[in-house]
Amino acid sequence: MTTRPASLTHSINLPGVDMFTLPPIEKVSVVIPVFNEEESLPELLRRTTASCDSLGIAYEILLVDDGSSDNSALMLSEAAEQPGSHVVAVMLNRNYGQHSAIMAGFSHVSGDLVITLDADLQNPPEEIPALVEKAKEGYDVVGTVRQNRQDSLFRKLASRTINRLIQRATGKAMGDYGCMLRAYRRHIVDAMLRCHERSTFIPILANTFARKAIEIPVHHAVREYGDSKYSFMRLINLMYDLVTCLTTTPLRLLSVFGSVIALLGFSLSVLLVVLRLTFGPQWGGEGMFMLFAILFTFIGAQFIGMGLLGEYIGRIYNDVRARPRYFIQRVVRHDRTLSSEEKE
Repeated sequence: MTTRPASLTHSINLPGVDMFTLPPIEKVSVVIPVFNEEESLPELLRRTTASCDSLGIAYEILLVDDGSSDNSALMLSEAAEQPGSHVVAVMLNRNYGQHSAIMAGFSHVSGDLVITLDADLQNPPEEIPALVEKAKEGYDVVGTVRQNRQDSLFRKLASRTINRLIQRATGKAMGDYGCMLRAYRRHIVDAMLRCHERSTFIPILANTFARKAIEIPVHHAVREYGDSKYSFMRLINLMYDLVTCLTTTPLRLLSVFGSVIALLGFSLSVLLVVLRLTFGPQWGGEGMFMLFAILFTFIGAQFIGMGLLGEYIGRIYNDVRARPRYFIQRVVRHDRTLSSEEKE
């Protein structure tokens, strides 16, 4: 195993923590959301199983099919139905998104420590033992920071921008919000399941409940199979989701920004009146285009404000409807298969 530099470890220690009060880790649950990953699934299952076997404790691997349109669901079912399999296949009826799929997996875990992992193998499953060992030191949450990222320049810049934006908006000192290779104690998972907001960003939500959290560096590999599921528009949507579902800071900034614009607009109006009275109406006519520019600036600011308000109102609307985050069609285990009716 690669030696990890101590200087790259970032911890968040909160008062009142006694690391000896946490229960021992006797079983590990690995939750992996899957969406059209049929090419990577055989290697994912092999490497994840081998990594978990090296732990020397009980484990389960929950793979959540997030409405895949390829053969992913069939492959997961077959893997779960094998005698003695550690795989549990959770089938959603359609695509709900990465974080909702993980929450669906959380609802069926039985381990003392829950680890989330992406299915694209960019975060190697071989890092699982490192997260387990760190959690045994008494941490509620073990986050990760990707080293030597193997993404495109656009993805790196977008991720860096979103990370800084969220840090400033939420005040949460996390180094890498986009890396889903993380470990959560069972009581943290149970606390997240009791939350009812429709838009959930798991890493930050978990840290709001954690008494002691830490981030460790992990390797990052080149994506060998398929394409990234995050297009440019999905990254933009993710940014809005992250900010608006976690903090009201944009609304406060909007109020301050609106006040500044109103003050500047009033001051400019007084100035224009004075100049018109001083230099005559001819000067005012020549300044028509400047007035149009200022008008367009104010209109643009209004549209930005209405857009932000619309984001928040939309989330209020979704919460008021109280629709479930996901609908589990069936759960496949090696001993039995549960349909949605049986689970109820």
